[in-house]
Amino acid sequence: MTTQLTRGILAGAATLLLTGAAMAQERTLQLGHLANEDNTWHKAAVRFGEELESLTDGRIAVEVYPNESLGSEMDLINGMQLGTADMTITGESLQNWAPMASLLALPYAYESLEEMDEVASGEIGDQIEQQIIDNAQIRPIAYFARGPRNLTSNRPITTPDELDGLVLRVPNVPLFVNTWSALGANPTPMAFSEVFTSLQNNTIDAQENPLALIASANFNEVQDYVNLTEHVRSWIYLTISEQTWNSLSAEDQEAVTEAAARAQAYERELFLEDEQRLRTELEERGMEFVEVDKQAFAEKARPAVVENVDPSVRDTAEQLFGN
Repeated sequence: MTTQLTRGILAGAATLLLTGAAMAQERTLQLGHLANEDNTWHKAAVRFGEELESLTDGRIAVEVYPNESLGSEMDLINGMQLGTADMTITGESLQNWAPMASLLALPYAYESLEEMDEVASGEIGDQIEQQIIDNAQIRPIAYFARGPRNLTSNRPITTPDELDGLVLRVPNVPLFVNTWSALGANPTPMAFSEVFTSLQNNTIDAQENPLALIASANFNEVQDYVNLTEHVRSWIYLTISEQTWNSLSAEDQEAVTEAAARAQAYERELFLEDEQRLRTELEERGMEFVEVDKQAFAEKARPAVVENVDPSVRDTAEQLFGN
């Protein structure tokens, strides 16, 4: 009888443990993005999940899916609007719904990381976020810095006048094409996958990207110089579907906000370390870094930038350039 009683107590305890475990995790959020596992955005997304799980005592878990394994950026944005996806990392792609999102990556709008932070965390940043919420039904909860885009070439370039005749690969973004044309280069839209070979066979002379992509694409094998134009300094948002957000209690919304703030601080720490590491790595691979006359580039580019932004954000763009 004692043995039977003991078995009953143990079985009851096991049931309680299983029930407690089931109750502990009430929901799992899926966070998909395009970066790989080594990227600072991915590491910050993982940290967000760890912080949220801790803040909610395990009631909310986050599964992070890198490398577009849940779909492309646009797939995830559409899924978040339909309620079939929870979270992603996205930025100026949201200008399809919210024109102010184009301000995230406006050429020569932000002269330094500090100036970008001031805008992203200030009144203009609040306006951008609110327009994204209202128009795209997606809520930015944190922002991550992106390395500035720099021009690589096989000759040093320090002023816009030295761009004359330079065949430069750019993404198929009209604003970028028109801005580089105004600067005096010959911009050529091209898929990123074609850039290395095109540089190798001299179809193009130059390209522009952040240091992370310059390094990962091994452009040091076909380009000698990194000209520090820093022509686009930008940020990107960690976002949650407005449907998912509205399904959370006020307490859990507060936990999400706090976890996102901690993830943002962590990403910034990683970002600053990464930028210095990348420069050192590229220099060790033989690339030379060239200081340029940024003011000359900015002054020549800005009229074309303002002319090519959506009319609804033109006044704000001019305000940014006046900073």
